[in-house]
Amino acid sequence: MRTDVTFPGAGPELAGHLYLPDGGAPGPRPTIVVGHPGSGVKEQASGLYARRLAERGFVTLAFDAAHQGESEGEPRGLEDPGRRVEDFKAAVSFLTTRDEVDPGRIGALGICASGGYALAATATDHRVRAVGTVSAVDISRQFRLGADGAQDPAVLPGMLDAAAKARTAEARGEGVQRFPLFPATEEEARRGGPHVFEGWEYYCTPRAAHPRSAKELTWSSVDRIAAFDAFRSIGLIAPRPLLLIVGGDAVTSWMSVAAFQKARGPKELVRIEGAVHMDLYDKDEHVTPAVEKLDEFFAAHLAG
Repeated sequence: MRTDVTFPGAGPELAGHLYLPDGGAPGPRPTIVVGHPGSGVKEQASGLYARRLAERGFVTLAFDAAHQGESEGEPRGLEDPGRRVEDFKAAVSFLTTRDEVDPGRIGALGICASGGYALAATATDHRVRAVGTVSAVDISRQFRLGADGAQDPAVLPGMLDAAAKARTAEARGEGVQRFPLFPATEEEARRGGPHVFEGWEYYCTPRAAHPRSAKELTWSSVDRIAAFDAFRSIGLIAPRPLLLIVGGDAVTSWMSVAAFQKARGPKELVRIEGAVHMDLYDKDEHVTPAVEKLDEFFAAHLAG
């Protein structure tokens, strides 16, 4: 059963979908808060995982980040890593007030950029008892080094120059300055390489396009992203357990490997063979084994 909910964030009010298991034992129950990929919304990958895990007996919450989706916050399309981490903590706070939730058995799950945010939030929020990620990305590493880690070092300084000019333009009353996240056409997307095409196909075609999914970010997001490091405090997660799930063919998997290497406590890195990054967002042949592993992980570590 899905219920629309709203709850206080670190400023803007946040919107979410709360999923409850059908039938079975009454609450309070183990619960998982699920964060969406960068530019995503709760109706896409995070909602899919939340629903699938609720079918396995967990209470789950998929929510939209501040400034995105149905959540409040201006300007729209702001990607602020510090705020995204606080959004996770606000979601945990909300869950602790619900009768259906056992506040001592809350876990976190992050997909793509929210994988990095979930790790950062869990590191300093001891209410989160276990954390899992799917196709985890540290958004700062992606902007600095590229999805595959091989980006020209000159790209980020150029983006920071553009961000600085945009902030000046906004100060002069020229309005919020934004940049597109995806190519305009399939042809352009294919020229950008496999990972660019993956993103375009997921977010810009009937496969998963949603009217509230962000197609642009504000330029003021860029300097915020550049200063962030999702893995800086990952050692603080220990002794709580960590599960990282990646596609065996995902060009972004090196970031989950980096997180795994920095983590000190109980940890596991699982590869879903044959899957690329976004296959784990919605393709059942890859999502199902990921959900089965998450079910096993959270059932063990959020046990009564």
